[in-house]
Amino acid sequence: MAPHLNKTLIFKAIPTGWPVPGEDLTVESRPFDREAPPPLGGITIKNHYLSLDPYQRGQMRAATDPGTYSLAWKVGEPAVMTTLSTVLKSDNPTFAPGDMVSAMAAAGEYAAVPKELAALTRKLPGPIPGVEIAPATLMGALGIAGLGAYISFYEFVKEPRAGKTFVVSAASGGLGQVVGQIAKLHGMKVVGSTGSQEKVDFVTKELGFSSAWNYKTEKTRDALNRLAPEGIDVYYDNVGGEQLETAITFMKDYGTIISSGMVSQYNKPDEQKYGIRTGMNFFLKRLTINGFICSDPQHLEKYLPTFGNDMVTWIAEGKIKTKEEVVTGIDKSPEAMVKMWSGDKFGKMVVKVDED
Repeated sequence: MAPHLNKTLIFKAIPTGWPVPGEDLTVESRPFDREAPPPLGGITIKNHYLSLDPYQRGQMRAATDPGTYSLAWKVGEPAVMTTLSTVLKSDNPTFAPGDMVSAMAAAGEYAAVPKELAALTRKLPGPIPGVEIAPATLMGALGIAGLGAYISFYEFVKEPRAGKTFVVSAASGGLGQVVGQIAKLHGMKVVGSTGSQEKVDFVTKELGFSSAWNYKTEKTRDALNRLAPEGIDVYYDNVGGEQLETAITFMKDYGTIISSGMVSQYNKPDEQKYGIRTGMNFFLKRLTINGFICSDPQHLEKYLPTFGNDMVTWIAEGKIKTKEEVVTGIDKSPEAMVKMWSGDKFGKMVVKVDED
């Protein structure tokens, strides 16, 4: 039987600045033998959804780059990312054909997952009576965004309770919307920054945040003077730049900053990146700053056993709600990635591989 032509997102070239669809990221049909046995110790999967996440900009680097933040994508090869998939064949005792999994795999219609990546694959629970979770939500609240929110909150937020103020940037994004709701579960006052009035309304009226502002129409300093005049106990940073620089000045003594990402800076050359000028507050206010990578083994070992059950319970109880922007068709994935980095989306960005 002739190999199947497998539409796949390809990392074509290392970008300078903003990636260019069709040049740095392309979609190509490459041969894939669906009849071949799975990799030794691995699995063969059919991908249904692809998770587009801001950190993937850091994977578009040279293979010789020594960074440990994430695996570098190989030029000319498929992009590797989190997928929602069905196992077709397995040479791994953890998985059986028919299992629904969250995998780290090549971003194609089909993928052969080697043993080392199969170790990062999670089998998803079967249907739960009375609980309906949309596939796109599995990529958000139960995917890398939800896991990152869960790990970072419980690892770094000291004594979350009523009377404390939690401020999160990119509040309507995949991670921001979840971590803000976890803070709310613990009684904290939750303030979010977003990029439109529609997003402000979403996080306050749908998710229950205490308040929010549109950073495109109101300066961070003015917004925080209005919404958090008492000061910030925890600042959860997804953006960097001016928002981080200003939030530092509003931190209470002994406050905590959680650095999850700096999406406003990812596509800028070093000489154009925003320099933080308020760093003296780190020692003047005796702040604690925590950077984290949720895939670090010590975090997964500690939090993965409880994450799935807690998140499903919260979703079933209506305590965690999410919004995803679903783009249908893998052909649209390069443009969708650029929209994600620019903030031109609403919620967690997900690609539905095909219309089936």
